[in-house]
Amino acid sequence: MKQGIHPVYKSVIITCSCGNIIETRSTMSQNLTLEVCGKCHPFYTGKQRIVDTGGRVERFNKRFNIPVKK
Repeated sequence: MKQGIHPVYKSVIITCSCGNIIETRSTMSQNLTLEVCGKCHPFYTGKQRIVDTGGRVERFNKRFNIPVKK
């Protein structure tokens, strides 16, 4: 492996807006701030909502014979 051509790999702290802190290693030179992480994203927390735009969800479900949950 050639010396002096690889970026410096150091510890980085990633902070989410929900307060979750993730420590990892990266070539980034500064810490990172996220708006959404795995602890607060609706898909992972189970608080997911389907936003219907103009009946497209119903049309998709009807096309593929998917039963509607209510």
